[in-house]
Amino acid sequence: MRAFVGLPLSDPDLDRLEDLQAAVRVGRAVVPENLHLTLAFLDEQDVATLEALHAGLAQIALPALPLVVDHLDVMGGANPRVLCAMVADDPGLSALHAQVRSAVRQAEIDLPRTRFRPHITLTRFPRRMEPAAHHALAQFLGASGAARLELAPVTRFILYQSVLAPEGPTYIPLAEYPLGG
Repeated sequence: MRAFVGLPLSDPDLDRLEDLQAAVRVGRAVVPENLHLTLAFLDEQDVATLEALHAGLAQIALPALPLVVDHLDVMGGANPRVLCAMVADDPGLSALHAQVRSAVRQAEIDLPRTRFRPHITLTRFPRRMEPAAHHALAQFLGASGAARLELAPVTRFILYQSVLAPEGPTYIPLAEYPLGG
């Protein structure tokens, strides 16, 4: 099954992020129930591997995490694929990411070696955007790119299943792990 480990967001924070999404006016907004911060994308895994990972994730004991969106940015180069709320560096978030990656490796799941850029994907763009859409996106980033939001402290992280469908993915929580205890 396709899976990932991520941080859920509070309902008030989802409302604030939806307000940003509404102002973009290009692309397709990620539905609120799918807004999260990914700690590790696991791709396709069998149940036994996910059970081994669950045992490792359950051992993680860290405090609740403050999250601060310190700006908005696009990913994908000259043809941006997504608009993201970029989360500021935080030692607690880095520690959680490292411990999740360690649990993933112990469960014998291979992860690509990429730099951790904590973000919340807000909007997805088509493969080819019209010049007018590029212009509208540039205007939006010029006006709102420096957005700063202090989000509610995150008190849990989740192992999710990702079910793909033509209308978009559905994320199903498989297990939750507390933070702050």
